[in-house]
Parts: sequence; C-alpha cells; structure tokens
Amino acid sequence: MITTIAATADEAVAGVEDGSTVLVGGFGLAGMPFDLIDALIRQGAGELTVVSNNAGNGDAGLAALLRAGRVRKVVCSFPRQSDSYVFDELYRAGRIELEVVPQGTLAERIRAAGAGIGAFYCPVGAGTLLAEGKETREIDGRTHVLEYPVKGDVALISAYRADTMGNLVYRRTARNFGPVMATAATTVIAQVTDIVPVGEIDPEAVVTPGIYVDRLVRAEARRLTVQGAR
Repeated sequence: MITTIAATADEAVAGVEDGSTVLVGGFGLAGMPFDLIDALIRQGAGELTVVSNNAGNGDAGLAALLRAGRVRKVVCSFPRQSDSYVFDELYRAGRIELEVVPQGTLAERIRAAGAGIGAFYCPVGAGTLLAEGKETREIDGRTHVLEYPVKGDVALISAYRADTMGNLVYRRTARNFGPVMATAATTVIAQVTDIVPVGEIDPEAVVTPGIYVDRLVRAEARRLTVQGAR
C-alpha cells in the first residue's frame, strides 16, 4: 500500500462523495485538521455525516463546515460548548440531526470498526435516554448496552510529523482521536506539520503506521485565537 503525498489540501480531499461518513479528529481545537476541513468546504461534498468529539468551535474548522450547510448529521460526545453557536443555531432550527454518544463509547465504537469487531456490550448509558431502543444484557450483575462500530468512508486527521511512507507521530493532546480514526475509515487523509524521509522517525515513536494512511499533505502554518486564551 502506497501513501500519496498531495501537493495541496484540495488535492488531498478530492473525490469525497456526497453522503459520506467523515471521521474528523480533534478534541476541541487540539488536533483539528483545519486545512483539510477548509478544503472539503471548497470541494463541495454535502449531506455528510460527521463523527467527531464535539460539534465545532467558533467559526473555524468543523464549525465552518456546519455553517456551509454541508452536514446532515453529527455524531459526537459534546454538542454544546460556550462557543458551539453554529451547531446550536442549526439544531434549534431543525436543520441538522444529532446522535450523542458518550466519549469513551464513541472512541470504542470507532476502534471496534478498525479492529473488525461486529458489536460489543458496554454499561455506559444503561438506563438512560442514550440506551433507548437498544438491546441490553445483564453481565456480572450490571446492565450493558449493545453498541455497534462506527466506520467512516473518509477520516480527516491531523498529526505532527510523517515520513514519506505515511508513518505518523502526534504531539501531546493532539493525538486524541486520530489514531483510532485512522484504522476505521476506507480512505484516511492526514495533514502534518512536516514530512521527512523514511528513517528519520524512530520506529518506536510511530503511533499510526503508514499502512493506514492513504493521503498526506503538509499543513499551512496558522495562528489560532482561542476564546479565553492569553
């Protein structure tokens, strides 16, 4: 399997189809693949199902994709934050669907897709609205809820560095959902700060092996202003 190094983010997201399920890395702004999301907006794919930890911050990244009207449904753990006003407006207006999944369950559902697990039982959410309509089972005296994998047509992730074979390393908390999402999508597209020759990354430091990565692009340098940051 060969990882393609794209010249631009627009080239990297070419071919994403309407109706795709797109896994988007990031924990708030940390690890968000901003360049790839901006390129996806320009690319024009719509009716997307987006799977991410949250439903966007401010006006950038995922929030910009929502504002552009390209997303039909969001699957996430934290749809509401102080600066999630774009999603809030769309949801209140009935213009977007929402599936709330507890954070650990979301990560495990994505991991299960990458590991080829058909379904799994989890106690989180049992007896709440999140378990409504789902199969349950008593295991060791606790009620567990049957959960199914979340697989993506495309994963958009951000990493710190890659080599030309697509092996990825991440930086601190920007690692978050990227590694599991990279295993769970048909096409994995990664933006990175730097691309180095093979051999310059210690194999022991590789988090996502290049076999999972289909396309790479070097990210543009940018400065983000985070609300409340100093």
